[in-house]
Amino acid sequence: MARLLLIEDDLAIRTPLIRALRERGHAVAAASTAMGGLRDALEDRPDLVVLDLGLPDLDGRELLRMLRAVSSVPVIVATARDDETEIVRVLDAGADDYVVKPFTAAQLDARARAVLRRSPGSGTPEPALVVGGLRVDPRSRQVTLDGTPVELTPREFDLLHHLAAHPGQVVTKRELLTEVWQIPYGGADKTVDVHLSWLRRKLGESAQEPRYLHTVRGVGVRLEAPRAAG
Repeated sequence: MARLLLIEDDLAIRTPLIRALRERGHAVAAASTAMGGLRDALEDRPDLVVLDLGLPDLDGRELLRMLRAVSSVPVIVATARDDETEIVRVLDAGADDYVVKPFTAAQLDARARAVLRRSPGSGTPEPALVVGGLRVDPRSRQVTLDGTPVELTPREFDLLHHLAAHPGQVVTKRELLTEVWQIPYGGADKTVDVHLSWLRRKLGESAQEPRYLHTVRGVGVRLEAPRAAG
């Protein structure tokens, strides 16, 4: 049984959703304001937060940023905004997934179970991935390069982790958008390029002088260990 916190101000949505999620075996608490939801998230420490963006006291994106600053609790954003640019923004801000209104309790339940399966501490612990001097630990979400910690944002970590799970393979932008950002491919490939640029900078390399991240023009990117000199 998962403990869910639903932050939703619309009573007509909140009440039946709580009932339906409880019928599916979840323990559900609810808040109708952003600040009330932030307090409940910090005090009650739920397993997952379902966050509406259109809250009366604070925009949900701002609440997401506040929550991410103090907690790693998984967050599913529930929104009526189906614009791809907006969805990319909330995912980049730290959301783990999103659902577009109107949605059913069954859809939200499936999304919640999928997010919880991916969260640290669920199921069999995934071993650290090692590619050359790069070590990516999904349990602690920490990365080291030649023994030195590398500070990454949640999205940068997810991107690097996916590439490290497929060493030596060319991973397409379509796959990265689907698997890392959970959005369909369609014009958002600039998001991948920008995050790869940030990731390269933190790994001490560039597209012109790659060590680990190699762009395959028109296809995608490949992560591999640097070749020994000589």
